[in-house]
Amino acid sequence: MKSRYLLTVVLVGISSALSAFAAQQGESKDDKASTSTTNSPRFADLVRADFFAGMQGDRARFERAMQLCETTLAKTPEDAEAMVWHGSGLLIRSAQAGQAKDVKSEVLFQKGLDEMDRAVVLAPDSPSVLLPQGATLLSVSKTAISPELSKKLLRQGVDDYEKVLRLQTSYFATLPLHARGELLSGLADGWHRLGDEARAREYHQRIVRECAGSAYASDSEMWLNHRVSTDSRPKCQGCHVK
Repeated sequence: MKSRYLLTVVLVGISSALSAFAAQQGESKDDKASTSTTNSPRFADLVRADFFAGMQGDRARFERAMQLCETTLAKTPEDAEAMVWHGSGLLIRSAQAGQAKDVKSEVLFQKGLDEMDRAVVLAPDSPSVLLPQGATLLSVSKTAISPELSKKLLRQGVDDYEKVLRLQTSYFATLPLHARGELLSGLADGWHRLGDEARAREYHQRIVRECAGSAYASDSEMWLNHRVSTDSRPKCQGCHVK
């Protein structure tokens, strides 16, 4: 991983995932994908604030979140939520190592990808696992990696988001605007980057219909009318920017 922009891009991707979680607390009670019990907090709730702080430069809080992931995995090695968050965190560590010209960067990068893949194998129908991996891969695919790996990770991220959308079909309309807007925008952007303009247009049109009056709809209208670069994507409007 030899890009001075890797850390910034990875942090943006993780930030999007965290924000989506914050917005999706109203998920259907029938979603049994979470590895936590109905009486215990979601794993995301335990690490989200520290990950946010870490993205703003607080390394101690970021490492505290990673330590919680590692402690959880030591007790429950197949906790898919802790695993996917830890895998995402390893990509941040990889970027930090790359900036320091540490040879461990590539090892951490591959380990992070492997952990996220393993988490999805353990919980293939969990939005709480698919969303962090999807957001991370969509972001990492923009960095200075090989074109082949970039396309592979991009396609995998789009597939994650598509599956989440299918899983949430019955209650998607009841989710907060931010949750819907981020997922649909990610799909519109992902399909555009994959070269499928028809699919990208379908999602932008859906955003205009289903997120009417929002910044997501305004940005999609501009995209559809060719008033902005087709590479642009709405900036996250989530809780972490307040």
